[in-house]
Amino acid sequence: MEKKIENIIGEILISKGLTIATAESCTGGLLAGTLINYSGISSVFMEGVITYSNEAKMKRIGVSKDTLDAFGAVSKETAEEMARGICKVANTKIGISTTGIAGPGGGTYEKPVGLVYMGLCINGEVFYKKFNFKGDRQQIRLQAVNSALEFLLEYIK
Repeated sequence: MEKKIENIIGEILISKGLTIATAESCTGGLLAGTLINYSGISSVFMEGVITYSNEAKMKRIGVSKDTLDAFGAVSKETAEEMARGICKVANTKIGISTTGIAGPGGGTYEKPVGLVYMGLCINGEVFYKKFNFKGDRQQIRLQAVNSALEFLLEYIK
């Protein structure tokens, strides 16, 4: 039987002593919940926040109002600030964020339903990825979680 990605990630994080926290918008806690599936993750998983509103993004993890006004909640800039912010707030080596439009409403021509940005901050260095997922709300959220886990694994291997 193939190992689940969250188990592989859990083993790597623990073996390398890498602490992690999550800041989620469109995935609504599914990313944290998936990481927590791994028994023993409590030694490295510090916290997860669901910063669904812009107010929460600013108040909880320090996303700048200027960033939100200029680029919007669904942007690489916001995803990067979310990842950097959760690292700082949770005092972790790794912060990972998700922000996007899960639908069915809320999409525009420039930012369609299924658009998701992810931010990853590792020891102060920040990376991002952009995705355009297809499907219904739940399918988009699940694809986002799986892609976030793959994004994380790519950088911690």
